[in-house]
Amino acid sequence: MLTLHHLEYSQSFRILWLLEELGADYELKIYERDPKTYQAPAELKKLSPLGSAPVITDDQVTLAESSAIIDYLLDHHPESELRVSPDSEDRVRYLFWMHASQGSMMSLMLMEAVFQILIFRVPFLIRPMVKAVLEQAKQSLIKPRMASLLKIAEADLKVAPYFGGDKVTAADIAMIYPMAAAKDRFYLDVDYPECNAWLDRVHQCEGFRSAAAKDGRDSIILRV
Repeated sequence: MLTLHHLEYSQSFRILWLLEELGADYELKIYERDPKTYQAPAELKKLSPLGSAPVITDDQVTLAESSAIIDYLLDHHPESELRVSPDSEDRVRYLFWMHASQGSMMSLMLMEAVFQILIFRVPFLIRPMVKAVLEQAKQSLIKPRMASLLKIAEADLKVAPYFGGDKVTAADIAMIYPMAAAKDRFYLDVDYPECNAWLDRVHQCEGFRSAAAKDGRDSIILRV
């Protein structure tokens, strides 16, 4: 039996959405974060050496990492149209956003999150200096790269309404977390109308709404 081990407010929402889009038969096991550390509970960490979500178990298979799980599930549902075929004109953009979601956008989001953690954990007396240094790093490194990625996304979404073409694909599912994080952190503002319109569209997708109902939360964003 396929089981999604789902951590509240985490990247595993993408896998939940994917399973709903696939109409897959699965069991959902939800874990709550520690109220003080916001980390995954020990029970979830036992499943994967990464100690993070998402994680799926399927008979003898235990698999972590969002992109790996997406590929695994799509391999087991070859009839699905969520994977753009190699002969499609949308294949290249699909591949780009599938991998940019984790390789580029989420790495920047994680870097920013680490900066914030460092600011609050360093001794009080040196906190202003550390904050100034990390803010400069954010302005010179993270912000320009996020702007570049969002400009590419804005241009792509003028060509077609989704990251894989004219309909929702796994690329959109992969992109939901970094795009929602960008919105939450004020990178995705009024200068990106197509990106904001995309967020509105995917929020109305039946699979997304079903996943949100099962997740039981009002936001897919919290900690990275």
